[in-house]
Amino acid sequence: MKILSGKDERRLYSDLAWTWPIISPVKDYIEETELFSKLIKEHSKIEVKTLLHLGCGGGHNDYTFKKHFKVTSLDISEDMLTLAKKLNPEVNYQYGDMRTMQLGGKYDAVTILDSINYIKTVENLQRTFIIAYEHLKPGGVFLTLVEQIAGQFKQNNTTHSIHSQSDVEITFIENYYDPDPTDTNYEATFTYLIRVGGKLEVHTDHHLCGIFKLKTWLGFLKATGFEVKQVKFTHSTFAKGESYPMLICVKPL
Repeated sequence: MKILSGKDERRLYSDLAWTWPIISPVKDYIEETELFSKLIKEHSKIEVKTLLHLGCGGGHNDYTFKKHFKVTSLDISEDMLTLAKKLNPEVNYQYGDMRTMQLGGKYDAVTILDSINYIKTVENLQRTFIIAYEHLKPGGVFLTLVEQIAGQFKQNNTTHSIHSQSDVEITFIENYYDPDPTDTNYEATFTYLIRVGGKLEVHTDHHLCGIFKLKTWLGFLKATGFEVKQVKFTHSTFAKGESYPMLICVKPL
């Protein structure tokens, strides 16, 4: 099947969503989510009881968040929400777009994790930060991650991993490529070698993601009204010395 640059398929969030718990198991999220929860509590100027998670995907971070907070989560993929609701029946899941949604309430903490990668324009990046600010109580923490930074993109980075569950084995290949470093988009192309009972199916998937300068992130967050602290996010699965910025943003009292 021929895939053209510029086509945003996101099959991982529709017909291939069923592969998510296999290729990205919930246990892989426990370490990072415990860290996020700890930092939110440490930096908040108020007691943190409620958390809003924007772009929750299949609910794998929520599996740990719910041990610390009363969680409300939102996503634009119905198929991912179905997985999340099954995994975390205690969580209040809502369908919606993090760029435009209005839930009507305010929360002690707000998070946007890897789903922020799908914000592709500076206008939408700023709009999303405003949404987070509006849904956060004064003194609360908004936590987000910067996985890709303009000028530091690793061109044509390709990885693969092998996963199995019951009689299903999936070899998952990821390729990241920026066809035009002067704009704010890059491409993530995934290939799935899926064997069910040894029978092979090959699927491809193409995602368009956003990439901005770090000063753009920091400028918009501060202009929105946040007090911003930047820390290095590392994980036991990262290569030695590998990290990327985690932004801990406090809404002033």
